[in-house]
Amino acid sequence: MCNLYTVRQSAAEVAAHFGVPNPLQTNAPAEVYPGTPGMVVREEDGVRLLQSMVWGFPLRLKDMKPASKPKPVNNIADLKKPMWVGLARKPQWRCLIPMTHFAEAEGQKGKMTRTWFSVKDEPIFAWAGLWRVSDEWGPVYSGVMTDANEAVRPAHDRMPVLVHRDEYDQWLNGGFEDALAFQLRVFPPEFIEMEKTSELWFKRKTVEPETATLL
Repeated sequence: MCNLYTVRQSAAEVAAHFGVPNPLQTNAPAEVYPGTPGMVVREEDGVRLLQSMVWGFPLRLKDMKPASKPKPVNNIADLKKPMWVGLARKPQWRCLIPMTHFAEAEGQKGKMTRTWFSVKDEPIFAWAGLWRVSDEWGPVYSGVMTDANEAVRPAHDRMPVLVHRDEYDQWLNGGFEDALAFQLRVFPPEFIEMEKTSELWFKRKTVEPETATLL
């Protein structure tokens, strides 16, 4: 499950990578947590747009108090589930999530550290996602997950669905069967670089991220 990733490039650099003609400044931070803003690339009338959205679809559980904040569903386990299938079938609700690294937690509980993953020779890469407009948080997005390849599996059994540069249009505009094929395939492990660190997963001087949910 992906609960933390980075975008350590400017909005202008991200826009250039994804072919966005008129980039706008965003309020997305370099480190993105569930329930916080992140940069998203989508298409409208054949033109790619870069905008800030909240990472995670709001979900209100049955046992939650009326005043409680919804939980951000930031990972998509199965595109065929009722919560996702209607959006996944319609290309206008698909998006690309720019990333420079994604992280997994490793180690003992309370002392977990961050292990970072990136794509070789790609300073920016894309995670396949879905988006919609919510009543609670406005535009929101979530990322599609798949089984981990050999490079990621030592840290976690799931990983983001990563999209190659020459596949961006296929994810954004392809049919439903194309979208399902992305989730079922194995991303080549030889393209993944791993960096183990001593960084604590929860940093004391930052706001603790929302508890994320995968559906």
